[in-house]
Amino acid sequence: MTDFASIHLLAEAAPQGLQPNPTGEMLKLVGMIRFAFVAMYLIGIRPQQKKAREHEQLLKTLKPKDKVVTSGGIMGIVVSVQEKTVTLRSADTKLEVLKSAVTEITERAASEA
Repeated sequence: MTDFASIHLLAEAAPQGLQPNPTGEMLKLVGMIRFAFVAMYLIGIRPQQKKAREHEQLLKTLKPKDKVVTSGGIMGIVVSVQEKTVTLRSADTKLEVLKSAVTEITERAASEA
């Protein structure tokens, strides 16, 4: 019994500074979770939103005689632009594709001044 009593007394005599502060540990955990969300936003979400805005701007500036590339790899010249579709001329073929399928404008039409 004396061994158990001496261990118990030693445990009570240990300084309180060695035990972690529960409030501080909780704040540290919340801080790490916030950091993870901020990092995820900066690495994953923000660049994707920026790219979507750039693609939307590209579609707004689309006009006839622009040379474009579609997501399917078709290269063509814009004949007309409607609300949701674009008519392209590629070689001897006339195609109507969704506006959102246009991924790149390779050459802008000459500005008529």
